[in-house]
Amino acid sequence: MTFLLDTNVISEVMKRQPDTAVLAWFHSLQEVVTSAICLEELVFGLRRRSAFKKEAWLRRMLADVGSVLPVTDTAAQWSGEKRELLQARGLTVHQADALIAACAWEHGLILATRNSGDFSGFGIPVLNPFEYGG
Repeated sequence: MTFLLDTNVISEVMKRQPDTAVLAWFHSLQEVVTSAICLEELVFGLRRRSAFKKEAWLRRMLADVGSVLPVTDTAAQWSGEKRELLQARGLTVHQADALIAACAWEHGLILATRNSGDFSGFGIPVLNPFEYGG
């Protein structure tokens, strides 16, 4: 089973005292997969805080056991279609979340996120590692 890790999951692992459930779940993974959207969010946040050591850890971790999925034209098309359908139902979805969902959909991955509700309308499988029981 392969997961696409959302920004908030990787951010949690980088904390000084990460949630123990998330950390245990993260260490159980054979590979770490995220999207280019999440990588941009992570680097932006780390640079804003001048957290260069954490950024270096992120880059090493991705080089060693990770991969970053691009946003393809297929994912962008799917994302736009889903966002419009959800908006027509009165739900506001952020573009970044729609593109992250699209990456998970395109590659048949389970999205690992703390914010399950942000992705509920996309019809993709979601797991909240903050509720991981080991």
